[in-house]
Amino acid sequence: MNLCWNEIKRKSHNIRARLEAFSDNSGKLQLSLQEIIEWLTAKDEELSEQLPIGGDVGAVQHQREFHQAFMEDVKSRGPFIYSILESAQAFLTQHPFQEPEETLTDGKEVSPRRRILNASRSVWKQANVASDLWEKLTARCVDRHRHMERTLERLLQIQAAMEELAGALEQAEGVRDAWEPVGDLFIDSLQDHIDATKLFKEELTQVKEGMKHINDLAHQLAISDVHLSMENARALEHLNNRWKVLQGSIEERLKQLQDAHRDFGPGSQHFLSSSVQIPWERAISPNKVPYYINHQAQTTCWDHPKMIELYQALADLNNIKFSAYRTAMKLRRVQKALRLDLVSLSGLSEVFREQEVQQAERLMDVVEVIHGLTALYEKLEEQRSILVNIPLSVDMCLNWLLNVYDSARNGKMRFLSFKMGLVCLCNADVQEKYKYLFRQVSGSGGSTDQRHLSLLLHEAIQIPRQLGEVAAFGGSNVEPSVRSCFRMAPGKPSIELSHFLEWMSLEPQSMVWLPVLHRVTAAESTKHQAKCYICKQCPIRGFRYRSLKQFNVDICQTCFLTGRTSKGKKLHYPIMEYYTPTTSGERMRDFAKTLKNKFRSKQYFTKHPQRGYLPVQSVLEAESSETPCSSPRLPHADTHSRIEHYASRLAEMENQNCSFFTDSLSPDESLDEDQYLLRHSSPALDQDSPCGQHMLLAHLEHQDKEQLQHTLARLENENRVLQSEYRRLKWKHEEAASVPMLTEAGEDSLGSPTAGGQQDEELLAEARVLRQHKTRLETRMQILEDHNKQLESQLRRLRELLLQFFATMLYRDIGRILKISCFPQFFEKSLAWS
Repeated sequence: MNLCWNEIKRKSHNIRARLEAFSDNSGKLQLSLQEIIEWLTAKDEELSEQLPIGGDVGAVQHQREFHQAFMEDVKSRGPFIYSILESAQAFLTQHPFQEPEETLTDGKEVSPRRRILNASRSVWKQANVASDLWEKLTARCVDRHRHMERTLERLLQIQAAMEELAGALEQAEGVRDAWEPVGDLFIDSLQDHIDATKLFKEELTQVKEGMKHINDLAHQLAISDVHLSMENARALEHLNNRWKVLQGSIEERLKQLQDAHRDFGPGSQHFLSSSVQIPWERAISPNKVPYYINHQAQTTCWDHPKMIELYQALADLNNIKFSAYRTAMKLRRVQKALRLDLVSLSGLSEVFREQEVQQAERLMDVVEVIHGLTALYEKLEEQRSILVNIPLSVDMCLNWLLNVYDSARNGKMRFLSFKMGLVCLCNADVQEKYKYLFRQVSGSGGSTDQRHLSLLLHEAIQIPRQLGEVAAFGGSNVEPSVRSCFRMAPGKPSIELSHFLEWMSLEPQSMVWLPVLHRVTAAESTKHQAKCYICKQCPIRGFRYRSLKQFNVDICQTCFLTGRTSKGKKLHYPIMEYYTPTTSGERMRDFAKTLKNKFRSKQYFTKHPQRGYLPVQSVLEAESSETPCSSPRLPHADTHSRIEHYASRLAEMENQNCSFFTDSLSPDESLDEDQYLLRHSSPALDQDSPCGQHMLLAHLEHQDKEQLQHTLARLENENRVLQSEYRRLKWKHEEAASVPMLTEAGEDSLGSPTAGGQQDEELLAEARVLRQHKTRLETRMQILEDHNKQLESQLRRLRELLLQFFATMLYRDIGRILKISCFPQFFEKSLAWS
């Protein structure tokens, strides 16, 4: 027992010694760890208490030095911390713990094993806390150091850039201060100053980019919680303000130069201000369109004061009966007021080439129009060696062009409109005008299609439209004129110049005012050695109208065009118009015609009217379109082409047979005066007239009579087909006539939303469809009726043509027989007396 007891005592003593050694080691280790934790916590708080990074280079450099000393202190403590953490790791390796921590009750003693486990757990916790604090502190130190380095680098960039920009701005401000006032500059040098200012603005692009770079750097510093110091912030704000002021000065300078160049430069409208007199003032709208201010009446208007007076004077011509002559005489006054009667077509073409006016459909603004008109009148003054009031002429012509082609004052017009307005009123032969205008819309092959021709005619019809005379020329819709012109080349998609000239030589209704204008111009300087039958004027000036029914009856243009009569007598006889002095051959021809007409009754002239132009209106015409566009081909276009062909042949025969229409000065007994023009006599055209009848007879002798009979039969067959179609449509119309009751019921039910429901809506829809169908059928019936009337009229005229042909042949043969056999001396004496 003693031996056992001693052994137990020995083991107990060893255990106690071992426990005391463990207790000493764990206690020292815990004290070291606690000390490290407290030191790291203190350093972390010290790092947090450091001031934010400064906003200038000096402050950041000072903070960087202080932080480097702080990092050195932390770095010097590192070996000790690492050794303690390693000791803690070794201790935990010798004394691991796995049991969870248990809460001990009061009064219960802790076993040695439990005490060892608690000590190991405490060391493990402290080691983890110390390790986390150390890693966190070192990471924060490194981050702050890097932040300081980046901030210092950006601040150095900002400082260098600010110094560079300050020098650049100072140099630019020196250039700005050296600018002369715009009012002291010469007008010729304005464009050079504008170019120099634009170049100076481009050179400051680098300054602009530098200012943007500086502001971006300051913004990046602000995002990283670094604010510029007061000194740097003031310097940056001052640079921004100087840059804004410099930019504003450049923009203001450029605007002043451009305004001065616009108002006083070569392409300005300032010189046009002298075109008006006090109390009028010329002003310009934002789209460069001029308008006029009357300060006395405190009113504004688009028209020039002289243009207003011109329009008031044109009202005196409204007493002229014939629309073409009324329009032509109005245009003649406009032509003289604009001085365009002195401008040649070659001069116009040269101006168009200089202005590079090539693309017909491209738009030009008011400034371009003014440039072209200014060059035109300057060239006119140089070529004619006359004094031209250029401001007044340019302003008046611009005003007229805007009234014709830009009545809404949008400030834009087509180049074709510009050319059309000037070419129509220039001083040139009418055939040359036709050729020039056709070339403006023709392609490289010398031909044009329907679209471009409609564009040309649309621009031309705007001239009489501006004068309020468009209704007499077929209205604003040019589709009938296009179709009429393309009948000169049937079946072809385009026409050539020869087709266009042939069509224009017939003086189509939409363009008849242009050749009449040329005749009015030619007649102004003409004197006729004759006395007016009505007003007794002698000699007759201008147009001369000779009766082809009575001998020695001549009428002046004033009496004839205004409808004056002598002693209440009405004139019902055919009239010949002369705008050039008559020759002996023409007098002999008129005498023969008058002698021939003596044996004709009034009913003959009523039945044989003669149009002086080519009508283009059609009963199949669609609604008028204000835009120049080509229309689709109608179903009966071929039939109408044939009718137009035979009607043209009939008109030619009547012209060559001297069968003139009867024109009455009495509104209630004459034909519609706006639908007819007088036949005019031209020396160039009348040279071949004495042999016209013989040519006609020779031509008719070679006609194939069977072909005419075949044509008549075909037309009669078409007439029967159309009549059957008419009866069929009339039957459909009678069926559709039973629908009105349903239609009325449907219209009455529109006001009650809850009456019928879906069934009522279907009935209403069906009623609307039937109503539309009924309208279409009625329109179709009306068209067919008119077409039928046209066919019947053409058939009657063709039959009359055949009868007249046979009668003419018979009369000619009888006349030859009588002249040769019975009355040779009588005919010789009559010819000598004539």
